[in-house]
Amino acid sequence: MSEGSVEEDGNGRQPEHSSTDEPSTPRVLVILALVLERLVTRNDQLESGYQLQLRNEETAAAAQGKNLKVFHGVRAPNISIPKYLERIYKYSNCSPSCFVVGFIYIDRLIHRYPELLVVSLNVHRLLVTSVMVASKMLDDEHYNNEFYAKVGGVSNEELNRLEVELLFLLDFEVVVSSSVFETYCFHLETEMMRITMQKPLTFDLVDDLNDSIAEEDAT
Repeated sequence: MSEGSVEEDGNGRQPEHSSTDEPSTPRVLVILALVLERLVTRNDQLESGYQLQLRNEETAAAAQGKNLKVFHGVRAPNISIPKYLERIYKYSNCSPSCFVVGFIYIDRLIHRYPELLVVSLNVHRLLVTSVMVASKMLDDEHYNNEFYAKVGGVSNEELNRLEVELLFLLDFEVVVSSSVFETYCFHLETEMMRITMQKPLTFDLVDDLNDSIAEEDAT
């Protein structure tokens, strides 16, 4: 993955933002970056400490056709999670809501397949894929896969494959109800307050939102 400039999408469109008119980073991106960085740091430690157990669990998950290995890179990208989110936002022109919904997709994966860890080797590909799918669901106008591939630092063919894999992992359940969206926003706003007050991050989105997700599935 590279931090190189993005010139245009497959249809010849160029991003609207210029170097003299940089978009300010939405607060939600800052909070999402913090949550994801902590999650990845914890999972990287778990993965290194429980390799054998994780291999057994991944083997069992793979037998059911559920695996995040397709999202794994050979090595972790040099670009940090905050910078990667900023890059997607800067060039894609997608709404901040797309990042919340993209995070909801990732959190649904964590909720459904707790043995499939989000780690430094897969988090960037999960992010660009989930945000791209979210933009297709939310925004009237959005860039195509080829453009998102350039932004994300992957090939168009790979991103196409990652999109299909994500959709199957989610069982194509990519609609997010307003109540679930608002619940996630509430918890993210709460985290901003905790950060401002310099209090430790204490809640687990998977646990806190079990009731909301179960309620949505029931309907």
